[in-house]
Amino acid sequence: MAQEIRPTIGVDLEAIGQVRALAANEIESSSWSIGGETLDRDYAVFANYADHLGPLGAKGIRLQGGWAKTETSQGVYEWQWLDDIVDGASALGVKPWIQLSYGNPAYPGGGDYGLGGGLPTSPDALAAWDRWVEAIVDRYGDRVDQWEVWNEPDLNHTDTAGAADYAALFIRTARIVRRVQPDAGVYALALADDVDYARAFFDEVAAREQLHLIDAVTFHSYPDNPDSTEIVDQLRRHIAEVGGDFDVRQGETGATSGYQDYFALQGRHMTETIQAKWNLRRMLAHHAKSVPFNLFTMADLHYQWQKVEMNYKGLLATNADKSIAYRKPAYRAAQSVFSVFDDRLKPVALPSYKSTSLRSLNVDAYGQDGKASVIAYWFFDAPPDDTTGVTYADLRLEGVAFDTPVLVDLRTGIVYGVPEQSWRREDAAVVFHLPMYDSPMLLAERDAIPVLE
Repeated sequence: MAQEIRPTIGVDLEAIGQVRALAANEIESSSWSIGGETLDRDYAVFANYADHLGPLGAKGIRLQGGWAKTETSQGVYEWQWLDDIVDGASALGVKPWIQLSYGNPAYPGGGDYGLGGGLPTSPDALAAWDRWVEAIVDRYGDRVDQWEVWNEPDLNHTDTAGAADYAALFIRTARIVRRVQPDAGVYALALADDVDYARAFFDEVAAREQLHLIDAVTFHSYPDNPDSTEIVDQLRRHIAEVGGDFDVRQGETGATSGYQDYFALQGRHMTETIQAKWNLRRMLAHHAKSVPFNLFTMADLHYQWQKVEMNYKGLLATNADKSIAYRKPAYRAAQSVFSVFDDRLKPVALPSYKSTSLRSLNVDAYGQDGKASVIAYWFFDAPPDDTTGVTYADLRLEGVAFDTPVLVDLRTGIVYGVPEQSWRREDAAVVFHLPMYDSPMLLAERDAIPVLE
């Protein structure tokens, strides 16, 4: 059942407008991407949600290349399904990046075509894999320049995707991509969450003197608290230890909007309000560490096993026929983030701060040229709940100057004016009396926010 965007209760400031939702073609560049996964297995239908993609404001969309869907008969490629998606997204100002996956049962030893399935292992299947990789990069290289090799090999359950096995597949695949498209970015791992597996992969690639083939490492992870980013620090440490000249990217994470028995975050009490809060916190926790981010996912997914199992992590709710039922509150929340945090707004050193809040407060700063103009804050001592009420506390910021401050509730998109009686200057500091809750709010200079009045 659709849940409207519930108002934030207790804010006694005057609303002056809303964050203007910028379409993707209105944003020059950003590090935000939206998930378009599983289209290769028809768990969602791109055409059904295409009208919602451009207005969302993400600049990228993650796709899975679908070897098994494209080559159902040996040597015959059927590209139309992927052509429609790549061309459709590109026309909206949303740049696809494509994962090279999964296996293909059309070849003996070709691996499996779903999550956790085996890698291609036979000589014939590996040769066919090589041909398909070359063909897909050649076909879409004028529109796609980021390629991810496989998905979550650390979840493999067939004993064909140990770190050494995956390293071998990555190296042969990356060499093909680079030969066909020399300036392409090649991403490794799409790691579920096994950092030890990642380190073993790094060691294997380093031993073969092939670290130069890695442009970035993608990882996923669905922790119990959306603010948890320890995996970022762990991966960066391991990359430094092996001498890698590459960084990390968040390739898939998000939250479900309801209870589900399967998939990440299974067995939790979740609602559409919690999903919106969870996604916001997950996005900004990564953004503060300069980690490019892919939000999972565009629409609810209809996994087809022995029966249909729903994965409710979409920003769009779907009907039984996979058509779109409505935009969830998380869609509007994501629009707010994508519209505000383009590539002009960077994380900056956080000045010292103090708060009178009785709850632990996460505070991050963003701006241009090293000068903070946006302060993001929220309670981070527990996962988000389903309530929407605020409490008030003081927030003292050292070394930050504001002229015309506004307050943005990213969950609702509402922008509030901050009157003179709500803040004061004290020497080199400013002190604000602000509403706070377990969903991100922005204290920002008025001209840093696109406002629809």
